[in-house]
Amino acid sequence: MTHTIFIDGEAGTTGLEIRERLEARGDLELILLGDRRRDVDARREALNGADAVILCLPDEAAKEAVAMIGNPAVRVIDASTAFRVDPAWTYGFAEMARTSGEMGQREKIAAATRASNPGCYPTGFIGLVRPLVSAGIIPAGWPVTVNAVSGYSGGGKAMIAEFAPRSSRGVTTTEAPPAYRAYGLSLRHKHVPEMTRHTGLERPVLFAPAVGAWRQGMLVEVPLHLGALPGSPSVEVVHGALAEAYAGERFVEVAELETTEAMTGIDPEGLNGTNKMRLHVFGDRAGEQARLVALLDNLGKGASGAAVQNLNLMLGLDEATGLV
Repeated sequence: MTHTIFIDGEAGTTGLEIRERLEARGDLELILLGDRRRDVDARREALNGADAVILCLPDEAAKEAVAMIGNPAVRVIDASTAFRVDPAWTYGFAEMARTSGEMGQREKIAAATRASNPGCYPTGFIGLVRPLVSAGIIPAGWPVTVNAVSGYSGGGKAMIAEFAPRSSRGVTTTEAPPAYRAYGLSLRHKHVPEMTRHTGLERPVLFAPAVGAWRQGMLVEVPLHLGALPGSPSVEVVHGALAEAYAGERFVEVAELETTEAMTGIDPEGLNGTNKMRLHVFGDRAGEQARLVALLDNLGKGASGAAVQNLNLMLGLDEATGLV
């Protein structure tokens, strides 16, 4: 059986990445509008005629696109932030929750007609923190900080233009882009509600994002004072909770403590081109502090890879089809 797919916003960074992952597959047929992609009638027809639609649009445009869909059989995946905390939409992080005897997140996505694709930073943060909140290691009311750095592709066209090699009339200039820049200094980043809600935390997360002069790949870090947490959990307890939460998962792995103890650094580009995320737990010798670090491709598990994984689930396919 061949499924028809329409990517609304295929010319953007995420849209192009999704198209690249889908166009070689024999089980899918892409609806391509070409020069008609700005034609409202052509878009409406495609939005209502596809088996599944993936929206790669700014928030308001995504809402407008959803309003244009009158066919109840169309399954929609939205890659913007428009619906990530909307209770009417299923959050598209399949590994987020596995509840024995009840419908887990993977099953909810498979049954959904509306799924919101997670943000790249929230994927790393939720992956690290939600299992610890669920296990009672981090209290729901605990003040949690997350520091993260991403390649410049995560910031869209404006940030790509700022950091990518610059050219004029086809000639690259000698002006160097910034090496690193902290941003979100107002502490009102749009990912905070998503991070807070889907970890089960009660206080808004303190989020400190930054961007570096590489195209893609990211690190998301959560520092913990273990001695200040209730019960003073050990590094081994924290690691065990994460390992148990993701045991058997294909795309999320937890590095062994022996591996992390031997590490002297993490390359943010280490999982580029994949839909994988690797979680690390680093601890000090005294057992008082820990650094939780997630490594992922912001355009892979943090965007297009996750969208394809969700698409596979919603179409009843093996969720790993077309992914590495």
